Amino acid sequence: MRRPRWGKSVTFFGNSGESTESPPGSEEPPPPERAAAISGAAGPPDGRPVVVCGSDRTMLRVVTELVSSGDRVTAIVNPDSRHFDRISELGATVMGARVISESLLRRAGVDAADDGAPSTARALVLLDTNDVHNVHTALTARDMDPELRIIVQMVNPRLGKQMNSLLGDCVVINGPSLAAPAFVSDALEDDELTWLDLGGRRLVAGQADLIREPHLTVLADTSSSATPDLLPLSSSDPEGDIVLGTGVRTVWRSHDVRPAGWFMALRDILDSRVRKIAAVMAFLIVAGTGIIHFFGGIEWWRALYLAAGVVTSAGIDDDKFNDAQPWVKVSAVLVQLTGIVLMALLTAVVVDSLIGARLSRIIGGVRGRPRNHVVVCGLGTVGSRVLEILTERGVAVVGVDQDDEAPGVQTAHRLRIPVVVGDSSNEETLRSAGVQRCQSVLAITDGDITNLESAIMARDLNPDAWITMRMFDHDLAQRVERRLGLGHSRSVSMLVAPAVAAAVANRRSQVTVPAGRRVLLLTEVTVELGSIAVGRRLGELDEAGGLRVLARQDAGQSWDWSPTSGPEPRPGDRTPPSGRTPASERELRVGDRIAVAGTRSGLARLLMATRGQQSSAPS
Repeated sequence: MRRPRWGKSVTFFGNSGESTESPPGSEEPPPPERAAAISGAAGPPDGRPVVVCGSDRTMLRVVTELVSSGDRVTAIVNPDSRHFDRISELGATVMGARVISESLLRRAGVDAADDGAPSTARALVLLDTNDVHNVHTALTARDMDPELRIIVQMVNPRLGKQMNSLLGDCVVINGPSLAAPAFVSDALEDDELTWLDLGGRRLVAGQADLIREPHLTVLADTSSSATPDLLPLSSSDPEGDIVLGTGVRTVWRSHDVRPAGWFMALRDILDSRVRKIAAVMAFLIVAGTGIIHFFGGIEWWRALYLAAGVVTSAGIDDDKFNDAQPWVKVSAVLVQLTGIVLMALLTAVVVDSLIGARLSRIIGGVRGRPRNHVVVCGLGTVGSRVLEILTERGVAVVGVDQDDEAPGVQTAHRLRIPVVVGDSSNEETLRSAGVQRCQSVLAITDGDITNLESAIMARDLNPDAWITMRMFDHDLAQRVERRLGLGHSRSVSMLVAPAVAAAVANRRSQVTVPAGRRVLLLTEVTVELGSIAVGRRLGELDEAGGLRVLARQDAGQSWDWSPTSGPEPRPGDRTPPSGRTPASERELRVGDRIAVAGTRSGLARLLMATRGQQSSAPS
């Protein structure tokens, strides 16, 4: 029996504050005034357009999300894009251009005045699939308007981490990092872990025995009683806690899918063709040895040497052979010619085995008959991240990709994960990966048809396997799920679009972490002008069991994840050696952001405290 599947925990709140997905059963709903405080967003759009640059399906999804939120959108699209007309039909102002230049950005609305007046555009979204193009455009726009809000999608996570140092205040979104945890949850059919972006870091919440140490904070103690203790100061059983950390703990796996290794590689090289050629050559050597011994009167070892030299074309340099009868010499020449042909064939077969299409399979194929593993079809940027997470979770996995130079293939070799190189929609390829005995199949290549064919073939080979597809076409995905019953389908663009829209409007993203029948909410809050939180210390905002401040970001600075709670300072306490005031003791100022975890009621009280008087007053 399959475990019940809750919806994903990440929720993005729009202008109305209505969640796009429902969390599991939790606390009683808050009163109306607290519900209004919780749902606070950035308010309605101010009428200035959002400039969006890109040409792929993510661009289409983002424009759809922004237009549906009431934003004016100026889309810079490559005229050759197949989504060009569709984006125009959505109501966006479309500008066709193959190369984005400074003059084009100025015409689109990035035109800050020298006197400090802001640009006509209120945000710039860069969704090009080429990171270099995105960085170039972002730097150009930053020179034109130092205060412009920039949201950029980066494929390379290492380069994305450096964007803040290049651009200052910007939002970097990485599609694979957003999508991979969702695919892993589908493959494992569980909701034990919740991945989130909070305080400028990629974090994960879950049971303490799954989260890598050191833990950032304890969210709930589920071992003390039937009702979990939320945000405890201490825990009697740390292993039963739900904690927040930066990654999952690597599990030592005693039973794993093993790569083929060199023994299997030699077996593949010595295939039937090689064995047949070797058998013919061996027969010629044995027959030649007998003829030379009996008719030439030469001892056995010398006869064997002469016969082997003739067959392998190594040449004959022996005085006694010169005195042989003519028919023996002619036979030796014919045998030598046959040996030349056989050696050429043998060389061709071995070269084909080593350098041909089966090279990657020889190096990283599957050994034995694996069971209960996960097969990942498609080792691109998303597949690479999926392999890393599955390995950290201690799950046996096999990768499949048609390109032996795909990003995930190198990741698989580094993690010692077997890789089968071939078309994932081919039956023999899937059989080589052990699909008929696997637990789950993830079809996450870059093509909808390939993923659909892979899913159908996997279902035919293993009807009990849980199948998840990556589908770019939303309508096709719905029809496939409804009519074919192939399992879940997900789209990276559908996961990225809400995050981009929330970043454009600077709306608050909120993550729900279940703890038994209760939930905790993790989010970021900004201190507004005129709020009662201005001038208060972080320690004063903490509530036992109701709210905990995790990190703070001073206006224009990076996030500070130093401990925010502790004993009150006493007279005579020494100043820290660094001379800096701890984050928990510094007073809050307008524009500061804080990352918090709390209950619904605790978060509602915090939002009331950080709201300005005008925004908290009834309209």
